[in-house]
Amino acid sequence: MPNFVVIFELQVKAESVEKFLPLALANAQASVAREPGCLQFDVVQDVDDPTRCALYEVYTDSAAFDSHGKMPHVQEFFAAANDMVVSRSARRARRLVGFHKH
Repeated sequence: MPNFVVIFELQVKAESVEKFLPLALANAQASVAREPGCLQFDVVQDVDDPTRCALYEVYTDSAAFDSHGKMPHVQEFFAAANDMVVSRSARRARRLVGFHKH
């Protein structure tokens, strides 16, 4: 079952949070809908600090993630959101197992 996971942690400018979140949500939705290799894309916001967000993305493999970065909707997201982000970090991992309820 191992899948390729990327976790982006982002610090968003306080004055940009309201604009950033809809962009991130649209990017996540488009990624899951348009990319066969994108299995899951969660957008999360810190409860105590709404300027801290994370993107939890699961792909079939690293090649699917590489393709993701070249998609038009992803390029549009980067172009629109880049100036809203103060700092970012990324971790790459393997998902060994996933449990969830729908």
